[in-house]
Amino acid sequence: MNMDAGPGWELYRSFLAVCRAGSLSAAAGALTLTQPTVGRHIDALESALGIVLFTRSPQGLRPTEAAEALRPYAESLEAAAMALLRTATSHAGEVSGPVRITASEMVAIEVLPPTLARLQHAHPRLEVELVATNRVEDLLHRESDIAVRMVRPAQQVLLARRVGDIELGLFAHRQYLAGRPVPKRVEDLQAHALIGFDREDASARSLVALLGPLRRKSFSFRTDNHLASYAALRAGAGIGICQVPLARRHPELVRMLARQVAPRLEAWVTMHSDLRTSPRCRVTFDALVEDLTAYCRPE
Repeated sequence: MNMDAGPGWELYRSFLAVCRAGSLSAAAGALTLTQPTVGRHIDALESALGIVLFTRSPQGLRPTEAAEALRPYAESLEAAAMALLRTATSHAGEVSGPVRITASEMVAIEVLPPTLARLQHAHPRLEVELVATNRVEDLLHRESDIAVRMVRPAQQVLLARRVGDIELGLFAHRQYLAGRPVPKRVEDLQAHALIGFDREDASARSLVALLGPLRRKSFSFRTDNHLASYAALRAGAGIGICQVPLARRHPELVRMLARQVAPRLEAWVTMHSDLRTSPRCRVTFDALVEDLTAYCRPE
């Protein structure tokens, strides 16, 4: 294969679409191409690379081992192509085009939507791409334009604004507490149904350090998904950790041990400094800073 004239991006784009969709027809629909066109792209890519990318199965087209090895690199190409498009459209002078935002699942789903809806109402040509993930995406390689992070950014080329601290607390639904003694000490929690982690990771270890004797077996409701924990808390499954600003939205949630348990998470809004002149990124960055500052502000 001539590496100087390798397969074009359109072939890799079809390859990724088939990997994700599992068939030529579904991939064609996702790309708004015809099925024969996608088939030709796959044939051309296999010919250029000299490998078989898919095998047929009862479930459709299954990626081969070679295809799975190739897939992360194709996804990197995809991310680069999207970043190129965003950068190319970032200097048009008006607030238009896509802006890609990443935040933790809890913040992305429970906190950001009102801000983003207001932005799109003010700027109808703004296109929002919201990535809800607890993975820290790489702004330097433009996996996202703007990130809301709970850790201080380390890279110097990022434009970062600390918007405050998000306080955490122990809460329970009034319905759960009905007829039960309210804990007065951390040790009293052991007599209650507790919502906690399933697997011990860095976040879980910090919880263990905070609550002392509690371990995995101490929790009657275990999940590593913060959204599931939040839902269980509101359903009355027991006592659990919740962001204090979120709990304020639900008068039925009662806080306890506020003096003993009040850890804080630093909250930052960051973007690559090259994007500071992009109208769509700048207006989004400023709106996130404003609203998240208000969200973090104690009552």
